[in-house]
Amino acid sequence: MAATAASSLQINAARPSLVSAQRILRGGVANAGMNTLGASWAKLSSACHISFGQHFNRTFTSSPAKFNKVAVKAMSEPGENKPASGSGLPIDLTGKRAFIAGVADDNGYGWAIAKSLAAAGAEILLGTWVPALNIFETSLRRGKFDESRMLPDGSLMEITKVYALDAVFDSPEDVPEDIKANKRYAGSSNWTVKEVAECVKQDFGSIDILVHSLANGPEVTKPLLETSRKGYLAAISASSYSYVSLLKHFLPIINPGGSSISLTYIASERIIPGYGGGMSSAKAALESDTRVLAFEAGRKHKVRVNTISAGPLRSRAAKAIGFVDMMIDYSIANAPLQKELSADEVGNTAAFLSSPLASAITGAVIYVDNGLNAMGVGVDSPIFKDLDIPKAS
Repeated sequence: MAATAASSLQINAARPSLVSAQRILRGGVANAGMNTLGASWAKLSSACHISFGQHFNRTFTSSPAKFNKVAVKAMSEPGENKPASGSGLPIDLTGKRAFIAGVADDNGYGWAIAKSLAAAGAEILLGTWVPALNIFETSLRRGKFDESRMLPDGSLMEITKVYALDAVFDSPEDVPEDIKANKRYAGSSNWTVKEVAECVKQDFGSIDILVHSLANGPEVTKPLLETSRKGYLAAISASSYSYVSLLKHFLPIINPGGSSISLTYIASERIIPGYGGGMSSAKAALESDTRVLAFEAGRKHKVRVNTISAGPLRSRAAKAIGFVDMMIDYSIANAPLQKELSADEVGNTAAFLSSPLASAITGAVIYVDNGLNAMGVGVDSPIFKDLDIPKAS
């Protein structure tokens, strides 16, 4: 099951409106491309974590001090109480620690969120799907991600630790024998959700920010009526319950006032032909769970829980599916803001939601899609050709 229910990347897609003749599929479908990775994986350390401070001394350090002067600006107008570093209202996460689950390359929303949090001063910990970990750490070690690690001040994003993680499994008792014997998991240990949370606690004591940026639907291309029970439940497990499990096990080590964020998609609310396999149901469950978890985590631990509904991203995983270009074109043609969405815009939203500036926001779905979610029809339909549709001057 874990071979297909990869937990490395979030499914990122367009916020479509009702469409005329076009079909839309959610972009950046998580992990769909991960199963094409080579079958041979280097053996990994059996320790709780892989320390980039030890293995990648050339580019990594363990201190977040260099980020103290960096701030993501929430507004640019000068204010009466402006900080010493400059005008505006800064997002300052100095001294905060974030764990981002579901980062396996430098091209998705999870990576962008990590960068924005790092730019605001947070220390970064990552959770990467076990079979993808070797190629991910190799790319980091060889400097292949150095360009995309660049922060606004010219420094490189520091990644303090990377943990092997398969969020489909809560504890070692849940792992079936075929996964234990799978050579892609050989040499790895302590990668179930419970074990990773325990390792983070052992290594750092606590965190302040938890990000769930992973999903998988092994039958996503199938209509719901053709989806098997196994495929449907796999989508729910990898894309929705994984967040419940992650928050359940990490909540005891999230400091009061902390923040937890997931990524969702408009298929939870609207019909998206081509986005099947139970993934629309998984996203609906994720949004419903966000509200319930916001209540429970807020009352018990004073932790905020929100989800970001993102537009299409030209990620590697999305390109592998083959629909992302069409989705981006559709969004540009129909959204109120006719521009291509950048991953940084989602990352900066996550930084805001993680900051004290969002201290009263919880249980919310935040749309970051150039406003496409607000549309009731696709205005590029020929049926509207005679209407006076506003256009850029």
